[in-house]
Amino acid sequence: MTTLYAAKWVMPVASAPVEDGAVAVEGEVLVGVGAREALLRKFPDAAVNDFGEAVILPGLVNCHTHLELTAMRGFLEREEGDFFAWLRKLTLARLERMTPDDLRVAATWGAVEAARAGITTVGDASDAASASMLALRDAGLRGIVYQESFGPDGKLAREHFEKLREKIQHLREFENERVRVGVSPHAPYTVSAPQLELISEYALTESLSLMMHAAESQAEELLIRHGRGPFAEGFARRDIEWSTPGVSPIRYLQQHGILLTRPLLAHCIRVDAEDLELLGEADARVAHCPKSNAKLGHGRAPFAAFVARGLKVGLGSDSVASNNTCDLLEEARFAALLSRASGDVVTEGRMIGATELLEAATVGGARALGLDERTGVLAPGMQADLTVVSLAGAHQRPAYDPAAALVFASSGRDVRLTLVAGQEVYRDGRLMTVDEERLTARMKELTHKLT
Repeated sequence: MTTLYAAKWVMPVASAPVEDGAVAVEGEVLVGVGAREALLRKFPDAAVNDFGEAVILPGLVNCHTHLELTAMRGFLEREEGDFFAWLRKLTLARLERMTPDDLRVAATWGAVEAARAGITTVGDASDAASASMLALRDAGLRGIVYQESFGPDGKLAREHFEKLREKIQHLREFENERVRVGVSPHAPYTVSAPQLELISEYALTESLSLMMHAAESQAEELLIRHGRGPFAEGFARRDIEWSTPGVSPIRYLQQHGILLTRPLLAHCIRVDAEDLELLGEADARVAHCPKSNAKLGHGRAPFAAFVARGLKVGLGSDSVASNNTCDLLEEARFAALLSRASGDVVTEGRMIGATELLEAATVGGARALGLDERTGVLAPGMQADLTVVSLAGAHQRPAYDPAAALVFASSGRDVRLTLVAGQEVYRDGRLMTVDEERLTARMKELTHKLT
């Protein structure tokens, strides 16, 4: 059976917006995108869902988050001025206070928030990847969950790598058509150089997607370029040997094989022209997380430069522990305003616009995750992943340009429908896949446990 979703605007992203448009869905696949009247003639027996004053666009893609940390929304506010203390409190709370079931509850709550905000696909970095994979499956979302690996002591590299390999073998049983597993050596300051090399070789051999935090903070740069700062001091206290590379974090990753995997690198704040050249040559992908970067005081990534150089860049919310919301439309607006306030331009005289941000929030994120053959645009043959955003609010009228209305006047609260592979997972205030009342009760229990 064919179902038509119609609205004032359809934004395929891969092509021009269609006024009074519609999309046709059969099973999991899009079979038509275009003018409403034309599709009604082509599919005369289709069931029609008319959303009126709204935009239909590809499902939003959050290419970097940590769903298991959703219970820590607002938990680390006092530590935000000290990244080392922030990481320490987060890690101890996760390891010492949260059970595997707690992590699954938190991850599922994060997936619910994503679905409510029109996000259909997630790139999730997780120390408890099975919890996040099950959460995505429960909520009906698509995604890649990157199992994190830690271990800054090079003498233990093989031991830590073998643990990662065992975890990946176990996680394979949680994969399905929509949810896949990847690997994530956490960061240059938490994973030794020998371990980076073992993981990058493993990712290439097993055809696993690889994600890593990179060039995120001043503390990271101080460690890698100069061998000092809080991370270096932490190594000294733990008797961990560290030979200072004296190069940028991106060059350091290249030296140890990470760029060979065409990785997804989260943040990339502290990058220069040479680093950008290396990323382009390696076909590396970037997860741009402007709100998290700003909230933790790390700075801003050169988003306009990413776009100008043609890098594969998507938007990420990061965890709500450092962002407080998982809202890609809000993230897009902040990215645009931050870029413009900083005076960045894509080309001379042209600032970042709403179109580039919508691309980053949809097909850009899909490219960053390597899923752009399945999702990210509205076109026949693609998976039926779409979002419907109302434009009927007082805060949105008048809407002369649907792209500008989405980026500069809308948020996840305006989403009316989230469709993944043809399945309605969220519609008009109600999640179809998860018992939110029961989950709310568990989240309250978890909050009391953490505090």
